[in-house]
Parts: sequence; structure tokens; C-alpha cells
Amino acid sequence: MQAILPRRRISMREWRERLLFILLVGPNLLLLLAFTFWPMLYNAYLSLISWNFLSPVRSFVGLANYGSVLSSQLFLTVLLNTLIFTSVSVAISLVCGLALALLLNQPLRWRNGARAVLFTPTVLAGSAIAIVWIYIFDPRFGLLQELLGWFGIASPRWLSDPAWAMAAVIIVYAWKNLGYAVVIYLAGLQAIDRTLYEAAEIDGADGLARFRHVTLPGLSPIIFFLLVTSILACFQAFDIIQVMTQGGPINATNTLVYYLYERGFVRMQAGAAGVVAMVMFGLMLLLTLLQLRFLERRVHYA
Repeated sequence: MQAILPRRRISMREWRERLLFILLVGPNLLLLLAFTFWPMLYNAYLSLISWNFLSPVRSFVGLANYGSVLSSQLFLTVLLNTLIFTSVSVAISLVCGLALALLLNQPLRWRNGARAVLFTPTVLAGSAIAIVWIYIFDPRFGLLQELLGWFGIASPRWLSDPAWAMAAVIIVYAWKNLGYAVVIYLAGLQAIDRTLYEAAEIDGADGLARFRHVTLPGLSPIIFFLLVTSILACFQAFDIIQVMTQGGPINATNTLVYYLYERGFVRMQAGAAGVVAMVMFGLMLLLTLLQLRFLERRVHYA
């Protein structure tokens, strides 16, 4: 017969450590429950009911809201707009941000001032930036019209032509977030061991080879971080679209987050808005998991 071992008494020091752990972690867990998990669960509930936010009566309709929203042609248009806006904006921010970071990492005069100027749009309100760009894009009196006029080119109707509206929104959003990518890239560039460049130069590697075999592997954690955060931020872009185009013209710039706002707070359709929010959550979760699954393998951590 196996002997029963006596239970070990927990020392006063262990009790203090456990209490300290609860005091430190507890408030964060409460905040996550109150502002993250509970709203997510409540949104899932809203997607299953018919309610206008005002009536005391809520009708349970099950998956009818999902069928109504997901089968509409407008939703497919909005989803395509979101994918185009996200992919192009992220590509411009990451590629142009890397190019500018490589330039500003050189020993140039006034580079600190240039870094500050580039980062300034990141901390400005998107609505204020959108108002300025509305005047820049004006096809009659805007700054861009003046610049194109020097070359005899007529300015497009950026914000009223469905063929150009998405391009205008992408330009503004990428310009606003370019400084953020540049600053993160600069931090990564300055963390790369300089002896790696010296060794590559001794081995006869030219500038392109050093960039490919030293800079890019050294920046891979930074690129991965920027890719994940930029995609998630693009999915939630709202203020610039709201001020510049209101999702138009003819839904040319209507993205998922703006469509959610329109269905929920303009049409007062809680169920449809809940469905769009659940689709956004599913897409962002799927994209994050795919990036962690396939792209993190290519990341070289020091």
C-alpha cells in the first residue's frame, strides 16, 4: 500500500509571492475581461438577434443575419475594397518606409530634423490630415492640380470619381503611417551588428549583396512586427475614410469598419453590425495566425 505523503505547508514567502502576483496581474485581467472579452462575446450575441438599439424588444433570429449580410453583393464589394486598401497601404508603408530608413540611417546633415518631420503625421489626428488632403486633391484649386498643371496634365476628380477615390484614400493613409514604419526600421537598422557589414565587405560583397544577406535578415523581426501591426491597423482605419469620402462614391471606398459603422450607427441594425464585426474579428485572427504560421519561420532573431 502506497504511503500517503503529508501535504507540504506553504511558507509565508510563497503566500506573499502569490499575493503579489494576483495584485499585479489581477487589474490587467479585469480590464481585459471588461473591455475585450466581454464586448466580443456580447457582439457575438448581437449578431444573432434583430434589434434597432432603441426598442426594448430583441428578437432572436439565429444565423439569419449572417445569411442576409454575407450573401449581399454590397458585402462582397466592401470585402474586396478592404483587401485592396489593406494590401496596397501596407505594401507602400513597408517598402517606402524601408527606403527612407536606409537613407536616413546615413550620416547626412539635418537627418534628425528629417526624422521628426516624417514622424509628425503619425501623431496628428486622421480627421485633420484628411481635411488638408481634401484641399490638396481639389481638381480646381488644389496643390496637386497646380503641380500637374506644370506638365500639362489635368487633375483627376480624386474624391468624386469611383476610379480614383480608393487611390486617394490609400495615398493619405500610407503617408500618415509612413513615419511610424521609418522610425521602427531605423531602430532595427541601428541594432544590426556593424561587424557583419565589415565581414561581408571583406568577402567582396557589394552593396546589394550586403543588403540582401545582412540587412534584410537583421530586419526580419522588424518587418514581421510591422507587417502584423500594419495589417491590423488598416482593417480598423475609419477617420480618414469618414472625413474624405464617407465610403463613397458609390461605395468605392467602403471598407469593413466603415460598413460596420453604417449598418450599426446609421441604419441602427445591431444584428447586421454584429455580423460585420464578427467577420472582421475572424479575418484579423486568420491573417495573424497565417503570418505566425508561415512568415515567422523566415524571421532571424539575434
